[in-house]
Amino acid sequence: KHALRKATSLTGLEHVVNPREALIGLYKETLAVLNGVPASSPYRVATSAFTNERLNVVLQENDVDAIEAKIGKGEAEELISQAEDELQLAKNFVSWKAWEPLEEAAPADQWKWPARN
Repeated sequence: KHALRKATSLTGLEHVVNPREALIGLYKETLAVLNGVPASSPYRVATSAFTNERLNVVLQENDVDAIEAKIGKGEAEELISQAEDELQLAKNFVSWKAWEPLEEAAPADQWKWPARN
């Protein structure tokens, strides 16, 4: 079905002719970027897990419709958009060094809700 599509069902999202190849490249690049994050980081652990899950589906399936069905998160073009966003976040996470301690101590009641004065 995907091969017969000329457009996506989503306004503003262009049809991709070879989404499988695009996904493989994006997932592999994301995993490579995550190597710059400490292995104990919850972000690296979670993101590596679901990126590897999706990559394995894409590597095991040649049919784009089957990939869409197994991942279950939208059309191939949506998966590409999600992968691009996650790749950008991973790059930002590395540049921000978000795993390092805060420069200033957080207020003691920062995580209490509702805030009380």
